Parts: sequence; C-alpha cells; structure tokens
Amino acid sequence: MSDIPKRGLQLESLVTSAGKLVLSLQEVDVKPPGEHEILVRVEAAPINPSDLGLLVGMADLSTAVQGGSDSAPTVSADIPSGLLKHMAGRFDESLPVGNEGAGVVIAAGSSPEAQALMGKTVAVLGGAMYSQYRTLHVGQALVMHEGVTPAESASCFVNPLTALGMVETMRMEGYSGLIHTAAASNLGQMLQKICIADDVPLVNVVRKPEQAELLKNLGAKYVCDSSQDSFMQDLTDAIAATGAYLAFDATGGGELASQILTAMEAAAIATASEYSRYGSTQHKQVYIYGGLDRSPTVLRRAYGMSWSLGGWLLTPFLQKIGRDKANELRQRVADEVRTTFASSYAAEISLREALNVDVLQTYAQQATGKKYLINPNG
Repeated sequence: MSDIPKRGLQLESLVTSAGKLVLSLQEVDVKPPGEHEILVRVEAAPINPSDLGLLVGMADLSTAVQGGSDSAPTVSADIPSGLLKHMAGRFDESLPVGNEGAGVVIAAGSSPEAQALMGKTVAVLGGAMYSQYRTLHVGQALVMHEGVTPAESASCFVNPLTALGMVETMRMEGYSGLIHTAAASNLGQMLQKICIADDVPLVNVVRKPEQAELLKNLGAKYVCDSSQDSFMQDLTDAIAATGAYLAFDATGGGELASQILTAMEAAAIATASEYSRYGSTQHKQVYIYGGLDRSPTVLRRAYGMSWSLGGWLLTPFLQKIGRDKANELRQRVADEVRTTFASSYAAEISLREALNVDVLQTYAQQATGKKYLINPNG
C-alpha cells in the first residue's frame, strides 16, 4: 500500500455559535484501509437536497461572501437569528459533507472481500463523500458492472433506494397505488420508470406544464399540474382511477399535503356505498420525506377522521426491511443503473468550484433539472 496518498482535500461545513456558516476545503489525512476496508478515489458525488441540509444549514445564501484564495476558497453566510437555535447541536464543529458518491478502489485490505474490489468502480454510501479519498467498509460499497463509470453510478443510493422504498412501503402497508410530488425530479423520473416496470399506478404531481410534458414522454398516465385551475379536480379524478391513497411529499411546507388528503377524501366519497358523518372509511396516508418548501405545514382538515400525516426516511426504512431485502434492492439499482436509475446533471464541478458563491447559489436552489455533480478529483 505504498502508493496510498497521504493527504487529500475534503469539503467541510461549519456553523458558528455567532451565527455564521463557513464552508471551506480542508486537507485531511488519508486512512489506509483495514482488513475489511477499501480506499476509494472519489470521482463523482451528487449534490442532493439531503446534502444541502448539512452543507448550508439554514443560512441565508443571499448574504454569502467569497473568501480565501483561488486554491483554498471559502464561503461565509449569515444564519438568521430566529433559526440559529435549531443548529445548536453542531455549533463550532467543522463537518464533512456528501452522503453518497462513486469512484475507483485504489487500495484494499487483506480480506478476500476487500481484495475482490481492487480496481473496481464502486458506488458508496458513506458520508464525507465530497472528499478526494474515502476509506470505507466493504459493506458500504456497491460494485458496478464492467464499463459503468463513476459519474453514471454516483447516485446509486439516495434517490434509487428512496424510489424503490416508496413502492415497497406501498406493498407493506397494503395500498395499491402511489402519489408523488416534485415528480419531475431525478427521483420522480426513477419512480415513474419503476412503476411502469412493476405495473404500479402512479399519480405524479408537478408545478409546471413542461414538467408534466417530461413525465408524459416517459410514459406517465396520470400527471397533475398544481399551477392549473383544474388541479384539485384532476388530482381527485386520478386518485379515483388509481386507488392511490398513499402519497410521498417532497415539499413538506405549505398546503400541498392537505390538498392531497382532501382530494383522497373526495375520491373515496365518490366511490363509497354509504354516507358517514365521520368521512370515508378509506385510510389516507401522506408521508413527508423532504423539505423543498421551508414554510409551515398547513392542514385544513376537510378529509374525515381516517387519515395520517407522518415522516419517512430512507435509513429507518432500510433497517426495517432487513439486510437481505436491502441488498436485493441495491442489486436492482446496479443492474439498471443506465436505464431505470439513470441520473442527469446540469453540470459537473470541482471541489473548488463548489465553493464559488455564484455556483453555490445556483445548485442550492434545488430546482428541477439543476442538479450538480461534484468530481473531487476533477
């Protein structure tokens, strides 16, 4: 292992108790792999919404200021005083960022499992992936088929497993169809492809006509555009046609979850055989799994008494289904990484470019079609 680099760059995020966000590149030691570990040269890592939560916290990026030098840039921004208390758990501790990524194994421990990965392209879910090198346990790696590049395999975990997890949750909880918001996103497009392949009725909720058109071109049958005056009727009709009484909401804030529950109730009543003053007996479930809208979640209760609103996260879901089932889902991702689970990116940037204020303010908007990919060794 004499050729192992001794040091590498890592993107870190710091929130100070004085109310400042500071982003920087730090030079860190590269840890040689242990017996059951591998060392990956990271060549691609996506910027997911879940990464932005740690990267920028609750900072007001309109106040972002460039600092440092061309070779070691920094960015600082103010955190609104009213939000600072929510960040107390991470005060004055510089944290590495990046949930997932992909690269090539350049060193491996002595175990047969580790040695078998030497020279392979692997996708990994390991945290601190906005780093040039990452040492990880072999169990955190998903081996790609021959010829698949790190860029193609960078987003193998968060979005694909979340999309698959939605369908598995539907089956586990006894529903027969799904509703998904922010449906034109990379994740939403994956979910549409899964549902077509698995013959699962899917109702897509989007915000713009061009997003609706994108999904219809993928084969989507039910697409409801919240910008249209007919949205609530369209949504109700789609639920009645599909029996989709389970929804996954990426926005979180505002009234969308409440609107979905209202449309579910209207669809259930339209197909009910008798009246009940407590509303329909059809249970209606909305899971919030994202926070694209940071405003409060507003519920206007007009959907009877048989409903639930909760949170859904990938990690607890994977723990719930167990290792064998989780590995089955992971293997499906590897097998279909160029088809069902193909991701697209607006741009590929280096670690230093990720700390350019203009670039940061662009990818932090989380706009559909504006997902960025970091190449730490670019």
